[in-house]
Amino acid sequence: MQLNKIFKGLVIALPVLTMMACSSTDETAAKAASEESRIAQEQAQADRKAQEARDSMVETGTVNPVMTPAEEMQQQLNALENNQLVYFDFDRASISSDFYNILDQHAAFLVKNIGQSIVIEGHCDSRGTPEYNIALGESRAKSVQTYLLNAGVSASQISVVSYGEEKPVNNDSSEAAFAENRRGVLVYQ
Repeated sequence: MQLNKIFKGLVIALPVLTMMACSSTDETAAKAASEESRIAQEQAQADRKAQEARDSMVETGTVNPVMTPAEEMQQQLNALENNQLVYFDFDRASISSDFYNILDQHAAFLVKNIGQSIVIEGHCDSRGTPEYNIALGESRAKSVQTYLLNAGVSASQISVVSYGEEKPVNNDSSEAAFAENRRGVLVYQ
């Protein structure tokens, strides 16, 4: 850029010098030199303004950091762990269509990350015998397992456990409390 300015100055100054050499009076030469100097200054100023305008056109903005695959996987895992519950109707082990989207998200993650595994916990409310509730909790967990297997998750990534009524999230004896306790939980290992 500096060399370009010097060249432009020489191109302008050369004719001035030529005119000065050919000039018969000092006054004419002085006027020509003054005019050429003024033109050179104006040109240099115009060049600086043009460069400043080009520099100001550079777009600036925020740059989103690029995540490593491990960071991306951890972010997805955190999101899934915030949405890991499947609730069941009383005395039922069938999955409501309300939970298909949640299970599809877990299945997609597990298919993409074959090194990840989960334990599906089956839970029941306190109604029924302990033996019955253990069996019902297992049926609920196996329903979730079957759904994930049908979605393409490898069987080696899934294990099932039933806690029956042993780990309630709400100890009240209301229908709302019972509904909270009838659940399947997807726990990542």
